[in-house]
Amino acid sequence: MAVGEDIDLWSPFKRDTILEVRSGKLKKYKGLNIESGIDKTLLDGPVHIGKLGIDGDEHDLTFHGGVDKAVHGYCCTHYPTWASEFPTASTRFVPGGFGENLVTAHMNERNVCIGDIVSIGPDPDAGPLLQVSLPRQPCFKLNLRFELKNFAPNTWRTSRTGWYYRVLREGWVSAGDEIRLVERRHPKWTIERIQEYLHRNTGVLSVNEELAAIAEFGAESHDAFARRVAKQQAKERREKEGGADGTLAKSWRNFRVVEKMKQTQRVTSFILEAVEAVPEEQAALNEGAHAKIRLPIPGRAQPLVRSYSIVSGDCNRLEFGISLDANSRGGSRYLHENVQVGDTLQVGRITAMHVTTAASCHVFVVAGIGITAFLDLALGLRKYNFAVKLHYAVRSAADDVPFRDRIDTLGASDVVTIYDKTAGERLSIAKILREMPWNSRVYFCGPSTFMEEARRETKAAGLTDEECHFESFGAADDVLADGDPFEAIVTQANSSSSRNQRIVKVGGEETLLEVLQRTFGDEAVPSSCEVGNCGTCKIRLKKGRVEHRGTGLPEDEKGENMLACVSRGLGQIEVEI
Repeated sequence: MAVGEDIDLWSPFKRDTILEVRSGKLKKYKGLNIESGIDKTLLDGPVHIGKLGIDGDEHDLTFHGGVDKAVHGYCCTHYPTWASEFPTASTRFVPGGFGENLVTAHMNERNVCIGDIVSIGPDPDAGPLLQVSLPRQPCFKLNLRFELKNFAPNTWRTSRTGWYYRVLREGWVSAGDEIRLVERRHPKWTIERIQEYLHRNTGVLSVNEELAAIAEFGAESHDAFARRVAKQQAKERREKEGGADGTLAKSWRNFRVVEKMKQTQRVTSFILEAVEAVPEEQAALNEGAHAKIRLPIPGRAQPLVRSYSIVSGDCNRLEFGISLDANSRGGSRYLHENVQVGDTLQVGRITAMHVTTAASCHVFVVAGIGITAFLDLALGLRKYNFAVKLHYAVRSAADDVPFRDRIDTLGASDVVTIYDKTAGERLSIAKILREMPWNSRVYFCGPSTFMEEARRETKAAGLTDEECHFESFGAADDVLADGDPFEAIVTQANSSSSRNQRIVKVGGEETLLEVLQRTFGDEAVPSSCEVGNCGTCKIRLKKGRVEHRGTGLPEDEKGENMLACVSRGLGQIEVEI
């Protein structure tokens, strides 16, 4: 079949024609500090396909290439559809646009199945023999390729991603060769149907178990389904041991301090290890996580609960970087002066920020201890070859940079810029925003004046909420969550009856969030950072006055909402959860 014919993409595939063969070299891409081989050129004449793909074709091995991703196939019939859906980029939707090696017109995600074995050329016993190994997982480089923000997720939503082959038998291929189906082992599992459960309908245990058992899957998808199975089975065990919501009966775990190290004059790092470890398959953490720690400070009726950024680790081993605040009312001072190696601390629920991988560049703008909020995330993104830039303001570059060895691994001066106050250097947020690459996401963490400037400048630059992430120093120490006691009349959103209202009392040394979760359960009021940054714990304010704290609630929402983690009622208030 040729381009331009009326092609039924749902009709079965038995044979097709390879219209184009392409390969490319790795090169710096679109002005970023990353390399890509997506820009592939047409090849004339027969070319050799080896176990790792077409000879001379180069891959960014972070996402592409290897035995399971040796050759990428794509249906060129999709391109006119893309062009009609995204007319501003229509000229870029042409064969080769997705970085494919083999271009066909009929083979597509609706009639190609995982494990399919296909032969190329006139002699099925002599030419290349390929096997469909994976659906293509789109990455942020497609956004750059077509110059469309957040384009990549559209590919799996519409099942127009393409697919990968592994090479079972090497040989020669050229445009015009026939490609024919030799064997179909999993006729029910088309690429399109796999993507339904890989991306859109992810919670069906029986399906995840079935897909995890398909031996022909490459490691990327096989491991994704296997992890889901392990996670869902673990949840079922927790439901039996704990409660119907799948949470553990014991929400606080004991951790032992195994290392306490001075990073700078003000910053000390702590490594905590779980006294009772969770299974390895449950221990992984996403970068950019926070953890609540109970601090048994002498003189307090209840332990002080604070949320701190996790610098590195997993659910069994956590590293924190804590700055000693001269105005500390307990948290950082207790950790610095009282906690020693061998001591046991209780760690509560661990939460992580939402990170969009659709951005072309991730720009971190931080001051002081704010580096701890994003260091692990920046390192993780860099490990997977995302474009990263770090702008870091400190009092002294010589004396006030914690975790210096890890910051150095991020890269050279085009990646990391340190602003030394003692040398008269000033970090200009406005300048950073003006100069950051197209389709960037920017992250801020610093003191209140720094964050006020960040919000002001991002608004002036016209950035959307999806393009910015804000965290304040509260995550590092004593965000002002304490205060005068107050009462809250609580109505649950699924009940309109006043008989179902409850009055809860919030002490001066606890937060409304703590009381609500203790009374109604953690699921009743979801939370994440618990220091007023993210807005996850926003609840409806029905009546009463509130002292608003934190940065996670827009000004125009403060009349009818509040952040349960840091804001406090004045007298009696009425809220809905």
